[in-house]
Amino acid sequence: MNSSEIEELKLLIEQKFGKQLSTTTDFNEFSLTVTKTIGIQVSASTLKRMWGYVSDSHKPRRLTLDTLARYLGHNDYHAFLLWLKTSTRYNSSFFSAEQLISNDVEPGATVEIGWSPNRLLRLSYLGDSLYEVTEAENSKLRPGDRFMTGCFIKEQPLYLPYIERGGGRTAPFIAGRNGGLTVINVCKNNSEA
Repeated sequence: MNSSEIEELKLLIEQKFGKQLSTTTDFNEFSLTVTKTIGIQVSASTLKRMWGYVSDSHKPRRLTLDTLARYLGHNDYHAFLLWLKTSTRYNSSFFSAEQLISNDVEPGATVEIGWSPNRLLRLSYLGDSLYEVTEAENSKLRPGDRFMTGCFIKEQPLYLPYIERGGGRTAPFIAGRNGGLTVINVCKNNSEA
């Protein structure tokens, strides 16, 4: 029902409001906050429909979008859309990061990756961007699982299209959803041990 721009509007509203809108009380409180902040009323039931708290196939009205954009400090929804297009927060860019590129790892090397809270994997690099889990602490991944990735980037989540497990493939997997990878180490080359 909602476009990516509306989803971004909702995310920014929750950030400004200070919490997710997920209960009837949240929607009632937020409705009152909007009225107090900008002097325009938007009903809790309208907000519930927009957030998908109640089923509704209708798109949000322009007046509702304008009101919510004003809550964020924009003149109207159109001004919010223009801001999204020009904001450096949403533009593609190069960035500096500590990373481990698979092409730089020798086959047989042990790689450690970790993320919060207290997740740690020890991997054996098999070559051609393929890794096998040899040890897993507090993770949904388990020894014997295999996956492919071209790199590990510190402070960024690791997105994997699937895990090879027991002759099949799992659904996509994300490690470090909140805060990204916190540990990336190449430990040793097993063939030299």
